[in-house]
Amino acid sequence: MLEVRGLEAYYGRAHILSEVALDAAKGEVVVLLGRNGAGKSTTLKAIMGLVRPAAGNVTFAGRDITGLPPHVIAKAGLGYVPEDRRIFADLTVVENLEVGRQPPRDGHRPWTPERLFAIFPNLATMRKRPGGRMSGGEQQMLTIARTLMGNPATILLDEPSEGLAPVIVEQLARTLAGLRAEGLTILLSEQNLHFAALVADRAYIIEKGRIRYSGTMAELAANETVRRQYLSV
Repeated sequence: MLEVRGLEAYYGRAHILSEVALDAAKGEVVVLLGRNGAGKSTTLKAIMGLVRPAAGNVTFAGRDITGLPPHVIAKAGLGYVPEDRRIFADLTVVENLEVGRQPPRDGHRPWTPERLFAIFPNLATMRKRPGGRMSGGEQQMLTIARTLMGNPATILLDEPSEGLAPVIVEQLARTLAGLRAEGLTILLSEQNLHFAALVADRAYIIEKGRIRYSGTMAELAANETVRRQYLSV
């Protein structure tokens, strides 16, 4: 569903990503792990067109989307959930969802507010609540739900568990498991290894803009050397 090869990216003269390569199959949850500043968010932004790649290729659903504008990539069926959430604080939950609405895609069951409320039951109880009067965890759920209203085939989640209480992290993990069961492909960036282990099938580890490790979550759990070298604080 998503394939990245040889991705290079710069911020000014600073070389941020070097030969990044990763992929995610349909219905798979893949996590990009790494410490702060390792290049996780930049990788997602380069895939989404928010950072223009200097080299390399991004292929989505068989289409080369390298360097296309973000709105074109979104229309192709790739959704993006930013780290800072960016909900509309003065709009209600339902109004925030309507902002994200896009036409249905061929071969995909369209997302509706009612379908989303079944997966995000907390949102169902606060349909008329303004986004600015929600907790951080509730806002994160709303941001994911709003992205799904665009009927994407794949979503990119940037640090979804950051700043959330442990009980909310567990709830978010169950939500993502439900989305995977719906056939959605998910690529997320994370620092929280426990959360990643709850939701992901495979992991990549990035350090200083390069992929240093790839494997299943079970393989990573068994490799203490890799975890200590690249993920310990």
